[in-house]
Amino acid sequence: MSHEATLALLRERLAALAPQSLTIADESHRHAGHAGAGGGAHFRVDIVAAAFSGKKTLVRHRLVYDAAGDLMHHRIHALAIRALAPEEV
Repeated sequence: MSHEATLALLRERLAALAPQSLTIADESHRHAGHAGAGGGAHFRVDIVAAAFSGKKTLVRHRLVYDAAGDLMHHRIHALAIRALAPEEV
């Protein structure tokens, strides 16, 4: 699966969080050849969703990881997350 296909699937899965705003950037090119990359994609996610209201950062990140599901085990090597509630933007 290409990084573009992985990005599209990640976008689909994060839709489950009903984001008001979602930006996903493929940063794989910035990590090419580093130890442990394993050929997996590196993405940066900026997401704003009511699902994050009143939740701590760790819980927000778990929600994102849960939505990504098996992509985190097979297609995504690294995921940088910025998860905000609507009242924080």
